[in-house]
Parts: sequence; C-alpha cells; structure tokens
Amino acid sequence: MNVLITGGAGFIGSHLADALIEKGYSVRVLDNLDPQVHGEGSGRPSYLHPSVELIAGDVRDRDSVARAMEGCQFLVHFAAAVGVGQSMYRIEHYTSVNALGASVVLEEVVSRRDSIQRMLVASSMSIYGEGLYRCGECGEFAPRLRPPEQLARHEWEVLCPRCGEAAVPIPVPETKQLYPSSIYAVNKRDHEEMFLVTGLAYGISTVALRFFNVYGTRQALSNPYTGVGAIFASRLLNGKPPVVFEDGLQSRDFIHVKDLCEACVLALERPGIDSEVLNVGTGTPTSVTGMGIAIARELGRPDDNFIIRDQFRAGDVRHCFADTSKTEEMLGFRAGIELKEGIRDLCQWVEESTALDRVEDATRELEDHGLTT
Repeated sequence: MNVLITGGAGFIGSHLADALIEKGYSVRVLDNLDPQVHGEGSGRPSYLHPSVELIAGDVRDRDSVARAMEGCQFLVHFAAAVGVGQSMYRIEHYTSVNALGASVVLEEVVSRRDSIQRMLVASSMSIYGEGLYRCGECGEFAPRLRPPEQLARHEWEVLCPRCGEAAVPIPVPETKQLYPSSIYAVNKRDHEEMFLVTGLAYGISTVALRFFNVYGTRQALSNPYTGVGAIFASRLLNGKPPVVFEDGLQSRDFIHVKDLCEACVLALERPGIDSEVLNVGTGTPTSVTGMGIAIARELGRPDDNFIIRDQFRAGDVRHCFADTSKTEEMLGFRAGIELKEGIRDLCQWVEESTALDRVEDATRELEDHGLTT
C-alpha cells in the first residue's frame, strides 16, 4: 500500500515514514524543504529513510501535489507553517501555506476519491486555547485567555471567573470548546475541519489527530519556532541559558515522537473511526521549567541558570494537557515512553548535532511587534 506524507521530510513526518516502512508500506513524501526548518540550500535530509520517494514541492502547487498523490491509497497531511508567535506577524504567509495548501491537497483528493482509502490530518492542542479547569467552589470551566489586566500584574494562574480563586487544571477532552489564540491555532482548526467536512461529503474515511507537545530526535535545532525541548537544547549547547516566559511554571503535555507515530499508524489502520477527532498526548502535565531542568541535567549543563522573563507572550496559555481516554478506547493507544527516557534519547542526538541559536532574534521580533507584555 502507498502512503503520501505531506511535510514528510520534517521532524514528525520522517519518523512516521520510518514506522510505515517497517510495516511494509511504500512511502512518498512531498516537502518544500523550508530553509527555516532544514537550513539554507538544504537537499534531501540525511535522516530520511533511503526507500522514501521525495518530491520537493509546495503544497500550494497543484502539479506537485498531483504528482505526489499519484497511485497513493493513504494520505497523511502534516505540511504546515509552524510557530505560534511567528504566526501573529506573518499572518498572510501562515494562512497561505496552511489554509490554501490544505485546499489544494483536498481538491486533488476529491479528484481521486475512488482510490484514497483514508486521510489522516495533523491537528494541534493549540486549537483548544486555554486548558480545562476546576474551581473547588464553582466547578469546572473552560476559560478564554487570561485578562490583560491580570497579566499586567504578573499574576499568571487562571482564576475562577465567578469567585476569583485560583483554579486547578484538569485533563482536556476532545469535547472542550475551541478557543484558538493564535493564527497558527486558527489554521490548525481549519485543517481539521476542512479535512473532516471534505471526507464526510465525499465518503472518504478521515481522522484528525490533535497533537500535544511533541519532542524527540530530528527536531529543527536552529529553528526558534520549533518545540520547547529543541529550543532549550539549542541554547544549552551554545552555552546560553534557556529563556522562559511568565514564571516557568506553565505546563504542557510532552509526548515523544515515536509514541506519536505509533498513534498515527493505528489511526491509519484501525477500522470504524471515520470522522473522529482524537487527542494524542500522555495525559501528564510537565512544567516548562521542569522540561528545561531535565534537558540541562541530561546534557551536563547547569540546571539553575534560566532567564525567567516574567513576561506574557501573546497567544500563550497557562496549562493544557490531554484527556487520553477516547484515544485509548478507539485506538488502543497509550503513550509508553517516559519523559526521562525520551529526554535521554533527544539529548544523545542533540550532542551529535549542530545548533545555531536564534532565540534572541525571535524574541526581539515578538517585542518589535508588541507581542510581549
């Protein structure tokens, strides 16, 4: 069986290609080899499995998409411009790559609807906005972003909108209201809905997976808009302290890329999950500073030398981690790689890599656009 992975030469896509090839699939990849991700003038990544057929092209180019989809029975759509902060000032670029790119891919799918057996689209936890919370007095609630006046006082925790007390974060199920808080998040919500509605209209089996915070080998170490694990590792390798917004106690759900790819394979193969939306995470929250400390210790760097900016970054949420019960029930999937083991794997790879630290440039761009408080 033939699988097309758009954006498949990148971090997650290349790992999924490995997993699919191991199961006997033939894999083709369509990727524009974006310099921000792969570096200027980069060709085929050395880590890409030798049996992968790579087509260098943009998802907005109909001819490239048509050529890539020829003879494929499965489509995995990962291609996207990625970066919450950057999306807030490169609005046209992000919307063009993400929304227009998805529309070109879907029109090509429709023209081949008799041969495409299933579509898998990468959605994101970012579409939830803030996570879900419980107040001891008032019960469960799903807030929008924290009020500007609260953030101006550097009071970071989410407060109950009724009684004003600090609330406790709880796991986020797929049924939570969606409050995307960045252009990137809006784009990912659009991805999800565009694929699901097209699949339903044309009778094409479609599954949307909401990825939580993915980390692991092959993350773009020189891309300051990539995952926090790679950003911290890049800083530490360059002898600089990690930069943390707010107080560093905000939490995320970090899932290792190999676990995530296992969920993707199951979502491609499992019958009876048409038009479903599923969280892919661990269900365990980890503070951003906690992630940084673990990486520093594994790399043998100081674990108490962080720049805590005590500033809010536009679009950021305080806590968000997955309720994985639906995914466990429908896919039989539960993440199995402990954070300590995953960080060891990441750091072994990082120490053999070259990282150009661009975090300060990215932070300056946010400040120049008035996106920090």
